Amino acid sequence: QVRLVESGGGLVQAGGSLRLSCAASGSIFSINGMGWYRQAPGKQRELVATITSGGGTNYADSVKGRFTISRDSAKNTGYLQMNSLKPEDTAVYYCNADIRRIGGGEYRYWGQGTQVTVSS
Repeated sequence: QVRLVESGGGLVQAGGSLRLSCAASGSIFSINGMGWYRQAPGKQRELVATITSGGGTNYADSVKGRFTISRDSAKNTGYLQMNSLKPEDTAVYYCNADIRRIGGGEYRYWGQGTQVTVSS
């Protein structure tokens, strides 16, 4: 059994910051890529940022220069530092991870999501 649990969401004023965490637990042999996505009401889920096992990163144009994705492999945890938040960043944020399980098999897992609300 493998679980991803996000935390760190909340309500913040425009211009503020939040740091999201995504902790993986269970029968984990290794974690390859990790990513953050978001879904605003009435909109499709969209990519926010990804990070490879080697630390390579990719960002949506809308968050470049404001958000930073990182990971702590020793803790099986990923992070999303969000600065200069805007009302349009309001969404449920989801993390995912490509996890190789003890005993074999690699699967993509998703967390349950954490709400981020940015007030103007």
